[in-house]
Amino acid sequence: MNDLSITISPEAAGDAQAIERLHERTFGPGRFVLSAYRIREHVDHLLDVSFTARIGTLLVGSVRQLPVVIGETPALLLGPLTVEPPFRSRGIGRMLMERALKDARDKGHRLVLLVGDEPYYSRVGFKLVPKGRVTMPGPVDAARVLVFELVDGAFEGVSGKVAPDWSKARG
Repeated sequence: MNDLSITISPEAAGDAQAIERLHERTFGPGRFVLSAYRIREHVDHLLDVSFTARIGTLLVGSVRQLPVVIGETPALLLGPLTVEPPFRSRGIGRMLMERALKDARDKGHRLVLLVGDEPYYSRVGFKLVPKGRVTMPGPVDAARVLVFELVDGAFEGVSGKVAPDWSKARG
C-alpha cells in the first residue's frame, strides 16, 4: 500500500458524522476544553473551504476552517486538521492544508490563524504570531498561535482578541 490514491474534496454536509467519529478517535474527549473548540461552539465551519481526504470511499482525513475576527479583522481559523493514524506521514495533512489555503485565497479570504505545532505548520508557510499580539479565549500556549497570510501584508497592524465572527453565528 505504498501508492495510495487520495482524493481531496470539499466537505459535504453528509460528511459530518464520519468526521466527528474521526475527531473522537484522533483527539479524544479532551478536545472540548481547547481554546479553538470554544470558538467552534458558536460558529459553524465553512463547507466551501473545508475538505476531506479519502482513499476510495474511506474517509482518512479532514480539515475545517471557520470564520473568526482578530480584533476587528476577519480571518479564518484552521482546524481541526486530522488524519487517521495508519495513514499519517504520507502527506495527506499537507494536501488537505494546501487545498484549504488555496481555496480560501481564491474565495477572497486574507488571513488564516491556527493553534498548532510550528515545526509542522511552518512547512506550508504558517508563522508564529508575535507574543501578545493575538489573544484567544481560555488557556493557550502563545508559542502555538500561528498565522498564514493569504495576501501579502494582510497581518500587518492586526492585533486583538480572537472571537467568532458573530455575523456568521448560528441562528
